[in-house]
This record gives sequence, C-alpha cells and structure tokens, in this order.
Amino acid sequence: MSLIAPSGAAHARILSVGAFRPERVVTNEEVCQHIDSTDEWIRQRTGIEERRWADPETSVVDMAEAAAREAIERAGLAPTDIDAVIVATVTHPYQTPSAAAMLTHRLGATPAAAWDISAGCAGFCHAVAQANDAVRGGSAGHVLVVGVDKLTDFTDLTDRSTAFLFADGAGAVVIGPSDSPGIGPTVWGSDGSQWDAIRNSHSWLEVRASAEPVWPALQQEGRSVFRWAVWQMAPVAQKAIDAAGITAEDLAAFIPHQANMRIIDAMIKQLALPESVPVARDIAQAGNTSAASVPLAMHRMLAEGQAAPGGLALLIGYGAGLAYASQVVVLP
Repeated sequence: MSLIAPSGAAHARILSVGAFRPERVVTNEEVCQHIDSTDEWIRQRTGIEERRWADPETSVVDMAEAAAREAIERAGLAPTDIDAVIVATVTHPYQTPSAAAMLTHRLGATPAAAWDISAGCAGFCHAVAQANDAVRGGSAGHVLVVGVDKLTDFTDLTDRSTAFLFADGAGAVVIGPSDSPGIGPTVWGSDGSQWDAIRNSHSWLEVRASAEPVWPALQQEGRSVFRWAVWQMAPVAQKAIDAAGITAEDLAAFIPHQANMRIIDAMIKQLALPESVPVARDIAQAGNTSAASVPLAMHRMLAEGQAAPGGLALLIGYGAGLAYASQVVVLP
C-alpha cells in the first residue's frame, strides 16, 4: 500500500500586498535628545531621515492585522479563504502562543494553520519561501505572509549604536496559485557563529534571575554586521538572480532589506545593476523595521509608481542569526 502524494498548484505568486505604518513620525533630532549624535551624522551613516514609532498601546498583532486586511482585500479574497498564516517577527512579546495564531483569530481565518518565524530581518523572505512551497506542495491554497516588528519595545533609547536605527511597521502579502512561475528559487542560509552580532542584551532566564530590573533590549555589533552585509549579501542576491534564470537587466525593481543606505548602494555596485532598475529606499522615511522592511518597501514602490505590477523584483533580507534569504518574484 502506498501513500497518496500531496498535490498542489503548478506555480505560486504574490497576489497582493498590504501595509501598516504608524502615524507618529520621529525625526533624527528627537532621537538625538537621548544619544550623543546629530541629524547630519545619522543621515550620512545610514540614510535615515525619520522613522515611524507605534503608540505604546499598539501591539505587533494590531499592526499585522491592519496590513493583513489590506492584503486580503486587495487579493479579492475573504479571511475564510486563507489556509495558512505565517508571521515573521522577533518582537511579539509572548513566547507562546504565536502572533500568527492570534492574528488568524482576529481576522476570522480560523481554522487556518498558523505559525511564527524568528529569522530577524530575513524573516519575510523566509516566509515567502515557505508559503510558495506550501501552495505548490498542496498544503495550502492561499497563504497570508506578514512581516511585522515593533522594535521600539526592545530598543534602548540611550544606546548610541541602535537607538536611531529601529522603528515599527507591518507589511503583508497573500500568496496563491498561479498559471506561470511567480516566485523564483530561494537562496538562503545562516551563520550561527555570529549569533551575537545582533541579539538581545539578556535572555529571559537572565531577566528572571537578575536582582535588578533589566530588559532584553536589542544590541548590534554595527561594524561586523555592516561588513558582513556589504561583502556577503551581494553574492547571495546574485545567486537568486541566477537561480531564477534571468539577468539584472530583466529586473523591474530591487527591494533589499532596509538596514542602511550605504549597504544598499554597495550591493547595487557589486550586482552591477543597470541605472534603469528602481531601488527601494524606504529606509529614509521608515528606518529599520526588521521583518517588515521588505514588504513595506514593496508596498511603497507599487503605490508611488516606482515599480510596475507584473515586473520582476529581486528581494533579499538579512540580519539576526545571522540569517539571510533572497528570491526573485513577480510583483502583484
């Protein structure tokens, strides 16, 4: 007796994209009230001009819900049409249950499968890969993917190396069946030997055992992460282009993780991207929103006409872990 093999769609694609940006705009001048820095230094070193911070009452699930509802509506679907929900986040304040399970209930998508991904700033691209495999493998017909982080909950506003970088937001896409390839092969990996390059200052066990109140704020070895991203992520992006069977000239957009404008510029140079390829620079207004940065940047490019629907976009996320993932997709 043999098992029935799972059977899904021949191909999958991103059907829609949604976004949530908090209303509060925080300037470099405001951030510099807590650290020894200047607006000019922050702009020169990172390209960040301002960022969005969510209200204290706004949760990761709240932001995810807003982005998800837009994505589901734009896909022409109802929440009950969603078979699986994947949330990429590292700032959901509960070890369990997952933000995805809570979001699924909020949306009215029960009994969709639901789980979180902890891959830092690379989480969204990891989730796209999983959703693509689920649709093609027959595990789900439509998958909601959300990248969301409320980094301000875990930011030390007096830490000169991180306080000006981090921000809040959520981006969501719906991935479903397609008659033609819409998501190219994913090139991904990790380097756990550098696990402490981006990490929490304390583990939860250390928090519990501490005699003094401590909070596991995010810390980053900026120079190490910068060098790693500049020299090792462009080859990963090139592998994704090659795996998709295209060239840089075929791209309609390049949407990298919004960590630092200088990293983006270095990757453009190493990839020899034609000047005609639009590049996401959402970091200038959004800051680093971790798992939300790629879908937020995609949403802005489409909304502002910087990239055309149906064009090919190169995505890449990289960060804590150190983890990375990249793929070429057809824009919704």
